Amino acid sequence: MRQVYFNGEFVDEGEAKISIYDSAMMFGDTIFEMTRSFHKEQFKLREHLERLYASAKYLHIDLEEIMTMDEMEQAVYKTIEMNEPYFEKDDEHRIMIDVTRGLLSIYQDVVGTHTGLNIIIADFPLRWTVEGMGKLFDTGINAVIPSQRAIPASLIDPKVKNRSRVHYLMANIEVSNYEGDNNWALLLDTDNFIAEGTGDNFFIVKDGKLYTPEPRNILRGISRGYIMELCGEMQIECIEKNLDVYDVVNADEAFMSGTPFCMLPVTSINGQKIGTGKMGHITEKLLNVWGENVGVDIIGQIKEWNRTSKKQMTDAPSPYFFKKKL
Repeated sequence: MRQVYFNGEFVDEGEAKISIYDSAMMFGDTIFEMTRSFHKEQFKLREHLERLYASAKYLHIDLEEIMTMDEMEQAVYKTIEMNEPYFEKDDEHRIMIDVTRGLLSIYQDVVGTHTGLNIIIADFPLRWTVEGMGKLFDTGINAVIPSQRAIPASLIDPKVKNRSRVHYLMANIEVSNYEGDNNWALLLDTDNFIAEGTGDNFFIVKDGKLYTPEPRNILRGISRGYIMELCGEMQIECIEKNLDVYDVVNADEAFMSGTPFCMLPVTSINGQKIGTGKMGHITEKLLNVWGENVGVDIIGQIKEWNRTSKKQMTDAPSPYFFKKKL
């Protein structure tokens, strides 16, 4: 059985539980990171940990006093080592790190309950996250603008990766009622500029240049940052600026970026075709170079997982969309 690092010990995955009195349950008071591997080697783990510790500092969670970043990194690798026997040969490791503030003060006397921070490191197959996405490399995503807006930095800073994400879920529920398939939410900020998806960042291509929303009102994704690195490597200009729906409609290409799938083409917005209506040349070129750099056929890997999947579809939502009601 897969093992979870839970406050310094390893426990069976099904036994990794926090109290109903935890601040995470009461306030969604949790910071987290999720990583992936290529050929079972963690990708940008240190960058994910740096963001985790920056989030902790911002939220006054004394994580560094309990566990240093180096210790956290070693705990991640130990978790992977413990779980490798339970992974298939072609699996990739999807690490999920959650840190909660712990019990609220009025519940501290509950007998047998852990007090203080909860530090949880889980490891499960990446295919769980990306199963069903293989077709999107061919069809593309239809980005739908919901009425739900992104939470602006003036209210709660979205650069802190936290579990208070009801606004994402509300956007996904609204978009699930949109006609057609492959609909993913693309949120605007309160100034009506493009912000982000519900767990992914957004880019457009126009006249050979990449554009992405300025980082003020978005989560600054690790994949987003790597794409900007690739642009430097490939001598493609990448510009952070305010984008509106008009810019997207008139773009040559568009795509979403995210840790599990790296890049997925966005071929329409609100049902209106973007560019040729297929994955664009620069999108494909960036994704190919990414795959070459990590030694993985990213598209082929995800499509193969789709082909061999034995998982049954359920009515439960995913991080990116809410299942359409029939």
